[in-house]
Amino acid sequence: MKKHLLLVCLALLCVSTAFAAEGAVPSGVPHLDHVFVIMMENHGYTQIVGNPNAPYINFYMKTANSATNYFAVGHPSSTNYLETVGGSNFGDRSDNAPDWHNSSCTPNLASGTVVTDYPPSGPVCPIAGTGTDAETPAIDLTNECPTSVDPCPPGLIDIDGIIHIPAAANTSGKTIADQLAEQGMSWKSYQESLPPTGPDGISYSDGYFTDLSDIPMILPGETQTLIDLYASKHDPFVYFQSVQEGTNPLATLKNIVGFEGEHGLYADLSTGKVPAFSFIAPNQCNDQHGRGNAGPQCDYDPSDNGTQEGLNPALIYLGDQTIRTLVTAIHNSPVWKQGQNAIVVVWDENDYSFVPNINRVLTIVDTNYGTHGRSSNVFYTHFSLLRTLEGGFNLPCLNHACDSTTATMTDLFGSSGRK
Repeated sequence: MKKHLLLVCLALLCVSTAFAAEGAVPSGVPHLDHVFVIMMENHGYTQIVGNPNAPYINFYMKTANSATNYFAVGHPSSTNYLETVGGSNFGDRSDNAPDWHNSSCTPNLASGTVVTDYPPSGPVCPIAGTGTDAETPAIDLTNECPTSVDPCPPGLIDIDGIIHIPAAANTSGKTIADQLAEQGMSWKSYQESLPPTGPDGISYSDGYFTDLSDIPMILPGETQTLIDLYASKHDPFVYFQSVQEGTNPLATLKNIVGFEGEHGLYADLSTGKVPAFSFIAPNQCNDQHGRGNAGPQCDYDPSDNGTQEGLNPALIYLGDQTIRTLVTAIHNSPVWKQGQNAIVVVWDENDYSFVPNINRVLTIVDTNYGTHGRSSNVFYTHFSLLRTLEGGFNLPCLNHACDSTTATMTDLFGSSGRK
């Protein structure tokens, strides 16, 4: 009987650990003063590693540290961005835009409904409160599917085709940005090609005009469409009610800026006045996503079967040189020599990872301390990255970053002797 009760207690402990909104501060991570997360797009591990059109990335992963067994958590893009900064999909498994400033809708966490690409759903209600997120199935039949096909064969692999993450109760509708703000710490989301007016109410922008601009009226008879360079689906913080409404003055839409301008990425790097946490999203040409109307160098990959065949070599090279530019600017910033800092380059997903292609992506960790040239084969996910950064900032783990199966990336972030 005592043994039975012990097993029951241990089982309950595991459940509470797996579904806790916030838990203990992750241990084993050196203190971090500044972190720069650069999010790239839509290419799997084997499409980038060894690709001759990505010379800098392949050099960089060997001179820094790299994860060889790191997995995105789902599809499509927006889901992975939310999971990287918030440890949950929050009931959003789509690329749909935010339902801006809608106080009358019920957040998906509370309603238990899931926003999907297939079947099509509407805008995402501002994320807030607590509740239940969406499950991550081993095989996904809700995204990247032609609407005429039901069900969607053969399905997308969300992680590795085996792991299934149940919907989690007691999910907290917040991100690492909220956690930092609660502790009086700073953060910014640097979004390339953000319009001068900022992100409020915008789904897409070319850096000047937005999806709210009437371009045919600017030049009557114009047939070309807006080049969607900035995309709200790559700006995860705009989905949260706290940021939309600015409930904490340290976590508002003013924290979301472009690459250029007085308070943009390059200005901040040149002065060394950068926040503790920088989330950096190149535009949809420079992040290897591609657009169909932005010139041959930005064309979508002609085909995507999980290999290097069928990729647009110019698009890969454009992203490669973008990473080189960003990493060089960070290394040359006076802040890189101040305290303990890390750069993380990570791809959001292996786009169109139809069975049997797994959702493995490249992740590079570069620190200004500790060991370099290390390669880790430990199983990691976007939840692992969030957990590790929270440990480095002395923040409690959040949502699925608290799961007992989520490993901390201690081998890649190294040891400095400073706690």
